[in-house]
Amino acid sequence: MALRRDATARQMRLAAELRRLREAAGLASREAATLLGVSPAQISQIEAGLAGVSEKRLRRLAAQYVCTDEAFAEALVAMATDRTRGWWEPYRGLLPTPFLDLAELEHHATFLRDVQFLYIPGLLQTEQYARAVFSYRVPELPPEEVELRVRHRMQRKALLEGPTPKRYDGVVHEAALRIMVGDRATSRAQLAHVLGLSEAEHITVRVIPFDLEGFGGATSAMTYAGGPVPKLDTVVRDAPQGATFIDSEAQLNAYRTLFHKVEEVSLDADRSRDFIHRLTKEL
Repeated sequence: MALRRDATARQMRLAAELRRLREAAGLASREAATLLGVSPAQISQIEAGLAGVSEKRLRRLAAQYVCTDEAFAEALVAMATDRTRGWWEPYRGLLPTPFLDLAELEHHATFLRDVQFLYIPGLLQTEQYARAVFSYRVPELPPEEVELRVRHRMQRKALLEGPTPKRYDGVVHEAALRIMVGDRATSRAQLAHVLGLSEAEHITVRVIPFDLEGFGGATSAMTYAGGPVPKLDTVVRDAPQGATFIDSEAQLNAYRTLFHKVEEVSLDADRSRDFIHRLTKEL
C-alpha cells in the first residue's frame, strides 16, 4: 500500500492515539511490531499517519495494548475504517489544509463550542461578513481565493441546519458584536443573523458584556469539537502560523474548564438575545 503524502488532521489523530496506547502499555515499537507480525517500519508509518490500519489489525493492537475502554476502541475503529469523501474534498489543493481539516473535524463532531472575542464565530457568519474578513488579509488575497474561502465557510454552516443539526454553544464578547468588520449594513445583517440563529433549540449564543467586572479570560478563544468519546475531543486555536489542533488529555481538561468558566460569567441565553437585539437596533 502506497504511503500517504499528506495525512489529514483526523488521520494524524488516529495515529497519535495508537502511539499513546502503545506507550501506555510500556511497549517499544519493535515489540508491538513483533506481536502484530509486521515490521517495525510499518508500526512507525501507522503512528506517523503515513499508513492506514485495517479494522482487524487495529483490534489486535488494542488487545495487545490492553485497551479496556470498549467505546474508545470502537471509536478508533470507526476512524480507521471511515472512507467518507466529504464536501470539503473538492477544495483540496485550492485552500490551505487547515480549512479542510476543520471542516472534517466539524463533520464528525458530536457537538461544537466556540469562544470568540474579536470576530463572530465562523459558523455564525453571514456571507458578507466572511467576505469582509477574508478581504482584509495581508498580503491581499486574489478575488477568486476570497470567494473560495467564503464559499467554503458558508458550506460549513450546513451542519447547523437540516433534520439532525449539531448542538452548538457559542460565547461571544461584546467587542466582536460591535466591531464593524464590514460596513454598517453588513454589521446590522450579521447581528440579525446571529439573533435569528440563537432562537433555534440546538443553538445557544451567550454574550460577555464590556462592563463585566474581573474578567481576565480574553485569551480563551477556541473552537471545541466533541468526539464520539471525551478522549477524542479536539480544541482548535488560531495561531500566527495557522490553526493549531490540540488533543492531549491534560490540555483538553484545561480547555473544558476554561469554556465553563467563560460560559458561567456570560449573560444567559435570554439576556444575550435581548443584548444582541438592542445592539442591532442601535445600528
